[in-house]
Amino acid sequence: MTISNYDDMSRFELDVLKEIGSIGTGNAATALSQMLNRKIEMGLPEVKIMDYNKAISELGGPETVVAGVLVHLSGEVNGIMLYLQRLDFINIVLESLVGKKINDFMYLDEMGISALIEAGNIIISSYVNAISTLTGITINLSVPGISVNMLGGIMNVPMAEYGYETDKLMTIGGTFICDGKEVYSNLILLPDIKSLNYLMKKLGVKSE
Repeated sequence: MTISNYDDMSRFELDVLKEIGSIGTGNAATALSQMLNRKIEMGLPEVKIMDYNKAISELGGPETVVAGVLVHLSGEVNGIMLYLQRLDFINIVLESLVGKKINDFMYLDEMGISALIEAGNIIISSYVNAISTLTGITINLSVPGISVNMLGGIMNVPMAEYGYETDKLMTIGGTFICDGKEVYSNLILLPDIKSLNYLMKKLGVKSE
C-alpha cells in the first residue's frame, strides 16, 4: 500500500521511525556532549504525526518565541528538517560555548547565533546520519539557516513549501538531561510523500 498522506502510516511504520529517532537521539547526545564539553543524556524520543495547527499548539502556541534551525534535504530524500530551540536549551549552549546566558532572545548576538546554528546542525545531522546508516540512502543537507521568531511565523516555512502536498508533519520530541536538568527539544521532520514512500521501502517496511 502506497502512502499518500502521513495519516496512512501504520503503527509499525511509526515504530520504525521511532527507532531511527532513538538512534539519532543517541548520536545527538554524544555529539552535543563533545561540542559543549558537558555530559548530555537524552530520553526516548516521541514521534507524532499532527496537522500544522495542532503541532503549533502542542509545541507551545503560535506566540511562543523560539530559534528555528532549518535544513533542506536533497538527493534520494527531499524535504525539510527544522530544529526548534527554546530559551533553556539555548542557555545551555551559550553558557558552554560563550560563557554567558540571556534572559531574552533580543540579547542574542552574532556569536550566539553561530553557536545555535552549530548546535542545531549537529542535532539534524545526527538524525540524518542515522537514516543514512540504516538505509544506505544518500541525503544531502543544505547550509543551515536560522530564524528567531514566534512559532507561528517559523512554522509558516514548512506550511508554505509542503502544505500543497500534506497538511500533516512529523515531530520528534525528546528530553535532554544536562547537569540533572531536563530540557525539552523538538525536531520537525517533513520529507515529501514520494521520499517517505522511498524511505519506507528502503527500510523494508510494507504498509498494512
